[in-house]
Amino acid sequence: MIDIRNLKIKVTASIKQALHIINDGSKQIALVVDENQKLIGTISDGDIRRGLLNNIPLSASIKEIYFKSPTTARIDDSKEHIINICITKKLHQIPIVDNDGKLIGLEILDELLTTKEKPNKVVLMVGGLGSRLRPLTDNIPKPMLKVGDKPILETIIERFVNYGFVNIILCVNYKAEIIRDYFGDGAKFKANIKYIYEDKKMGTAGALSLIKESIDEAFFVMNGDLLTNLNFGNMMNSHILNQAKATMGVREYNIEIPYGVLNIKNNIIQSIDEKPKHNFFINAGIYILDSDIIEFIPKDKFYDMPTLFEKLIALNYKTLSYEIMEYWLDIGQIKEYERANIDYFKVF
Repeated sequence: MIDIRNLKIKVTASIKQALHIINDGSKQIALVVDENQKLIGTISDGDIRRGLLNNIPLSASIKEIYFKSPTTARIDDSKEHIINICITKKLHQIPIVDNDGKLIGLEILDELLTTKEKPNKVVLMVGGLGSRLRPLTDNIPKPMLKVGDKPILETIIERFVNYGFVNIILCVNYKAEIIRDYFGDGAKFKANIKYIYEDKKMGTAGALSLIKESIDEAFFVMNGDLLTNLNFGNMMNSHILNQAKATMGVREYNIEIPYGVLNIKNNIIQSIDEKPKHNFFINAGIYILDSDIIEFIPKDKFYDMPTLFEKLIALNYKTLSYEIMEYWLDIGQIKEYERANIDYFKVF
């Protein structure tokens, strides 16, 4: 965390003083605090430039130009969470505050991205036919469809690598050679990529029984047609800290009934709920499993992840849900694919 003693400024300071702080601090930002050292805003070169273009003199107070609603992170936020905020908000630096809003420090995105590699493996299910996305998938596997300026799978791999999860296993089937030719051993993506070939449809869990190499730590399993800026580090931390056997990423899903719903008893209308909303949690296709979970998966058979979770629940193992609050999109149909291309550069 950056020492911010020379970056702090009071709201009564002049724009010229702010320029000196930004220049001398070499962090492209000054941090505006009140008399209690609580962060009340930030000021950057851009804020000053806009002020000058509006004919505000350098001698004027920064009160007229400083940004009053800065994005912050808390002192107890993990490194991964802070990175996620910066990436989502397109920030190069982010002030750190305590629970009372007092300024503690400053984090720089470039420094945060120097991530320590983690041993946990990532298994990506990328062997599906993508039937609902035809004709787009007639000649290319769904994970290789471009969203933004790169294949869906490349974005997924980049996101895991950003959090230090570099050991990746791709479960391939349909047009597997296209995926292998593109990613190779993963070196150019700063990852270590290995492949499992499914010679038949295995389901979202069945292919795990084909893994030959040793898995000694909890590992991710994720569908290869998802776009998300989920904090993978936080999800893994939650799994470990809660001593879960398996964790399922879940997403809140809302349904609104477009009519008035009647509550009736013995033909008597008791009440009317006008256009009620119902909230559910759905399976988001992202999982963390303890290393010994593979023993529960039948060999060489079709086996889905929900079936695995049902089995673990029946055996009274601790199965945890992890709500995904960040951006998440299942690219299953043409409309989701079109939406992903609209969202991509805003989110990533």
